[in-house]
Amino acid sequence: MAPKVKLPKPGELSIIDYSLPATDWMDTPVEFKPNTFCWGAKGKDLETLGLPNARDWNPSEEDWKLPENWEQTVLDGIAERLSKYRSFKIFMDICVRCGACADKCHFYISTGDPKNMPVLRAELLRSVYKRYFTKSGKLFGRLAGGRELTVDVLKEWWSYFFQCTECRRCSVYCPYGIDQAEITIIGRELLNLLGLNINWISGPAAACYKKGNHLGIEPHALTGIIDSMCDDIEDITGIRVNPTFNRKGAEILFVTPSGDFMGEPGIYTCMGYLMLFHELGLDYTWSTYASEGGNFGFFTSNDTAKRLNYKIYAEAKRLGVKYIIGGECGHMWRVLNQYMDTWNGPADFLEVPKSPITGTVFENAKSTKMIHISEFVADLIKHNKLKLDPSRNDHLKVTFHDSCNPSRGMGMFDEPRHIIKAVCNNFYEMPENTIREQTFCCGSGSGLNASENMEQRMRGGFPRANAVRYVQQKHGVNMLANICAVDRAALPALMNYWNPGVEVAGVTELLANALVMKGEKERTLDIRLNDLPGKGGNE
Repeated sequence: MAPKVKLPKPGELSIIDYSLPATDWMDTPVEFKPNTFCWGAKGKDLETLGLPNARDWNPSEEDWKLPENWEQTVLDGIAERLSKYRSFKIFMDICVRCGACADKCHFYISTGDPKNMPVLRAELLRSVYKRYFTKSGKLFGRLAGGRELTVDVLKEWWSYFFQCTECRRCSVYCPYGIDQAEITIIGRELLNLLGLNINWISGPAAACYKKGNHLGIEPHALTGIIDSMCDDIEDITGIRVNPTFNRKGAEILFVTPSGDFMGEPGIYTCMGYLMLFHELGLDYTWSTYASEGGNFGFFTSNDTAKRLNYKIYAEAKRLGVKYIIGGECGHMWRVLNQYMDTWNGPADFLEVPKSPITGTVFENAKSTKMIHISEFVADLIKHNKLKLDPSRNDHLKVTFHDSCNPSRGMGMFDEPRHIIKAVCNNFYEMPENTIREQTFCCGSGSGLNASENMEQRMRGGFPRANAVRYVQQKHGVNMLANICAVDRAALPALMNYWNPGVEVAGVTELLANALVMKGEKERTLDIRLNDLPGKGGNE
């Protein structure tokens, strides 16, 4: 276990040294500094997931307890993936080291470490590929950019592939379309062949495999949690919301990340779902078995992600619903948009989603039969199906963080903004080169939102925080909205560190504040039980 260390002050962490190391990158060994890396996976979690070399291990120790003949295992893994994924071979072969991606990575910007340049991070793996899988590398070795696979190289892979949040910002700028996230995924898969995962990925993935969600919430506990949210909603609105669970024959299955069930500010987003669906009279149900929209298996291997994702399809089929609505989650929607149909679909037993309120048919979901809550709500607002009072959010000056996976991975840019502008009177965009396709990552995605690597997280999130600071200073922004559960978990710490006074909320929470429900009592409190502007609820 890594020792606890004091986090440097923001003024210290913002001093970044971009000078090159004294030695060549191949001769610069990785250094494991406390507070900058995640703990190793636990043996019990690796065993649950059926991953090899299950044992407890510590990255800061010299001996990583590697299996015998580990080198051949890795090389066989590379060969298998070269034959399996055409994109992998292309990405290994076509990079011309132009450097267009170099200053686009939030970790390079905030650390100055050349190995965090996407081009060089990929070279960590590409150099081994060259040495063992190309003629020039076999003949000329290092002269041709190849290097031997050693324990030091393996440790370097582990360090830097777990400093990539798979945000794909670099791919926007690559003239050849190389997707560094795909290289990171392959790199992590190769590490997993040796049991080299991190605890904050393997633990949630194992819990999801056993319990249906990353937090390991049992069915009876889940219903209790949501019931307590209904109590709060009743206190605020005077209306009792009565959701159903595991109800066969419901029209819609609703799935959201388990981060919305536990902890602030996620629970307020979940309360927003409950209020909205009640107000619409939506025929929907929750599943206590597919109680996780996220997929930490995606940060482990394609096979693990496929297994964990299937629970959603299985529950939709068991319950006999027509289609699925998904909540605010980041990688849930990248999995949906880019992988789900290949892994588990097509979902021929479901229907193309059609809003029972507006009649809109969501043609974009013809294959997956699953739509995003923001698509659904934006359509409601477009057709004037909700009564809204945006003045209830007048105490907030809001900006919007485009979560990497729904934005770059799914192209969802306008729907959340359409909602925010309808429910808030004070909305301000961050600088153009930090939003939409060019959005900066929270610095904690892809399973890196642990506590033991907090310095790394604060560094990685610095570019996003810097953009927030701009609108905070110029417009007085005090709320950072988003549509991602990992962001709602990670961004509060980032804002508290870099931008005190800026809180974090899901878009559906802001909707819930503005939503005027039929039969509600006079609202004096927002969803967080704070006074609404001019209402004077709690003294």
